[in-house]
Amino acid sequence: MCAMARPRKPLLSRDRIVETAAALVDAEGLAALSTRRLAAELGVSGPSLYNHFRTKDEILDAVADAVSAQIDVSMFDETDVRDWRTALHDWALSYRSALADHPHMVPLLAQGPGRRPAGLRVADAVFGAMVRSGWPPAQATSIGALMRYFITGSALGSFAGGFVDDASAYDPADYTHLGQAHLLAERQEKVDDRAFETGLKALLDGLALQYAARPLG
Repeated sequence: MCAMARPRKPLLSRDRIVETAAALVDAEGLAALSTRRLAAELGVSGPSLYNHFRTKDEILDAVADAVSAQIDVSMFDETDVRDWRTALHDWALSYRSALADHPHMVPLLAQGPGRRPAGLRVADAVFGAMVRSGWPPAQATSIGALMRYFITGSALGSFAGGFVDDASAYDPADYTHLGQAHLLAERQEKVDDRAFETGLKALLDGLALQYAARPLG
């Protein structure tokens, strides 16, 4: 009896669809993703996708959730010894890193987790850890929201990258204090990293003051 020939292309699966859609969005942006384009990238017919996802929005949701799954939340585990402030700091760095790897997905992720399982697990981990640390539930909710605003906002664009590397664009006669602004673009990563750390420290310092002043009992 002859063995069946192996298919030339890997069988279509949800994981393969999500992986290919993510690569397309990473390379060309959200506007590049369509079911027709995705099917072509996968080497299948368009209707084949609907055996796994009902709509393009469902595919995008799955891609967004795959990004959320890359965010480390182990620091919020009950067995972790980090205090709430250190945990938030370390989580913020992981969150930012995941967004930096997939910048075109940031606008979608900024809308919140919706029904996405990995996104909801992130929200659940943050909220649970803050409540266990002694934050009142309402403030724990606010902290989760505040952190998301700060991190996703920082990922929407680069401050340093918004300046051109042409010194003539910043004539001292017009912009007295921007004589070095043309250097920002080439130092973009360093400037943006330092700005993020500065903002994160200020945010956590402010929360620490609120934590110390919170009512007990």
